[in-house]
Amino acid sequence: MPITDLLERNSKLYGDEIALVEINPEVHEPQRVTWKEYELIQPTSMAPYRREISWSVFDEKANRVANLLLSRGISRGQKVGILLMNCLEWLPIYFGVLKSGAIAVPLNFRYTADEISYCVKLADVDVLFFGPEFIGRLESIAGELDKDTLLYYVGDSCPSFAEDYHRASANCSSTAPKILLDDEDYAAIYFSSGTTGFPKAILHKHLALTQSARMEALHHETTHDDVFLCIPPLYHTGAKMHWFGSLFTGSRAVLLKGNSPKAVFDAVSQEKCTIIWLLVPWAQDILAALDRGDLKIADYQLDQLRLMHIGAQPVPPSLIKRWMEYFPHHKYDTNYGLSESTGPGCVHLGLNNLHKVGSIGIPGYGWKVKIVDENGETVPQGQVGELCVKGPGVMVCYYHDEKATSEVLHDGWLHTGDMAQQDEDGFIFLVDRKKDVIISGGENLYPVQIEAFLAANPKIHDVAVIGLPDQRLGEIAAAIIQLKDGVTCTEEEIEAYCAGLPRYKRPRKIIFAPVPRNATGKIEKPKLREQYCGVRLVEAQNRG
Repeated sequence: MPITDLLERNSKLYGDEIALVEINPEVHEPQRVTWKEYELIQPTSMAPYRREISWSVFDEKANRVANLLLSRGISRGQKVGILLMNCLEWLPIYFGVLKSGAIAVPLNFRYTADEISYCVKLADVDVLFFGPEFIGRLESIAGELDKDTLLYYVGDSCPSFAEDYHRASANCSSTAPKILLDDEDYAAIYFSSGTTGFPKAILHKHLALTQSARMEALHHETTHDDVFLCIPPLYHTGAKMHWFGSLFTGSRAVLLKGNSPKAVFDAVSQEKCTIIWLLVPWAQDILAALDRGDLKIADYQLDQLRLMHIGAQPVPPSLIKRWMEYFPHHKYDTNYGLSESTGPGCVHLGLNNLHKVGSIGIPGYGWKVKIVDENGETVPQGQVGELCVKGPGVMVCYYHDEKATSEVLHDGWLHTGDMAQQDEDGFIFLVDRKKDVIISGGENLYPVQIEAFLAANPKIHDVAVIGLPDQRLGEIAAAIIQLKDGVTCTEEEIEAYCAGLPRYKRPRKIIFAPVPRNATGKIEKPKLREQYCGVRLVEAQNRG
C-alpha cells in the first residue's frame, strides 16, 4: 500500500478532525489559527502563533500540489525538493509530491548555499519548494541551478526569481489525480553522509514508508486518541517517521517551533499531548529546569502524557532514571535507526524494558539483526562486531552511487557501521562507531569538513577533530590544533575564526597539541580519543 493511501483514508474517516497544529511560541501577534479553503479566522488576543488543519483540508492541499506539479509537466519519478522550516505547509506539500508520482526530496534547513546546490544536483531535483528563511541562499545559487528548475516560494512577499506557491496551487483542483501507485514505486530521497561529510542521496520506496508508519504505531501503541508532539525538523527521517504513527492511526500531531522547556510544557499542557519524542539535550534541559524550580509540574496539565521516547544519539541511563523520578507513570522507549533504514525503529528498546535502559534494544517490527566480524560472519553472543539490519525499510540504494551502495548492502543486509554486542537476553548495546562521525545533540558533525575549514587558517600547521563525551549533548567536537613553528595563537582567535562556520559545526573545545599521524599520513584518531577522553580531558579543560 502506498503511503498516500493512509492520508486519503484519514480524509474519508476523520475529515473534520484536526490532523496538524502548528505552534510558534516566539511569535505573539494576530495570526490565522484555522487553515480553511476560503476563510481565515483571526484570534481575539495576542496569543502565540497557532494554526491548525483538518484531515480533509490536508488531503485537499496535497491534491492541489499534485495537480500543480502535473500541470507543469512533472511526471512519475521526477524529483521535487522541499526546503522548509517546520510549518503547516510542509506535510501537504510532501504528500502532494508523492500523489503526483514524483519523488520527494527533503533538504536539511542547515545546509549552506553550496550544500543546497550540491544536493539539488545530486538528486536531479526538477522542482524546489522553499521558505523565506532560504531566500538569500537560493538567490546566491540561482545561476547554478538548471534553467528549467521550477522554484516555488512558500511564504509572503515572493522573490522575483520564484513563483508564489499559494497563488499557484490555489488555482489547481483539490481532487486527487488519477495516478496509480503501489508499494514498489519510488517515494523519497533522504540525505545522509559518510565520514567524508559529502551527502549521499538515499532512495526509498513507498513500501519502506508504509512499513515505518505501521511499525511506529505498533511500537508505541499509538491510538486514534493520541496527540503527538513533534519538535525535530520534518526533513529528518526521525521526525517524519515518528509522525507516521499519527498518520497510521488518524490521530492529531502538534508541530512545535522551539524546544525550550517552557515551550514544551506549554504545548503538552495546552494541546493535551500524550506522546513526545525528545533528543537527549532537550530532556536534560527539562530536568534542569525542574531541578531549579523554573518549571513546576503542578502548573501544567501533564497527566495525559503517557510516553516519552528518545533517539538520534546514545541515551545515558542516569537521564532516564531522573526522568522517571519526576514522571513515574511514563512509558519510555529508545529508538535506533538510520536514514538508510527509513529512520528510527529497526531496533528499539520497547515500552516494557525499562530495566534494559542503556541498550538500543531488540529488532523492531518486521526487522532482523545480526552482528558480524570483518569477514561478514556472525560473531558469538557477547562479542563485539558490526551491527547489520534487514527488513522492508532498507533503502533501495544510494542514488547515483553504486560503489557506496555496494559497500553497505549485502544480500539485503544493511551494514550500519556501528559496532555493537548482544547480551544474554538478546538486547543490543552499541559499543563504538566505525565511522568518525560525531553525534552532538542529535546532529551529525563531520570532522573532515571542520578540519578543512580550520586548515585554511594561516597559523595552523595541522588539525584533527574528534568527539569528546558530553553529558548534555552526547558528544562535542574538539579540535586538536598544531600551530606552525614560532606562531602564537589563542583560543579566542580560533573561536573568532570559526564564526565562519555554521554555529552547530563550531568546535566546542580547542586543544593546542601535536597531531599524530601514522606512516601512511593518516591522523591517528584512536590515539587522540584515548588521550583526551579520560583524565587528560579534565586537565585540558582546567587549562582552558
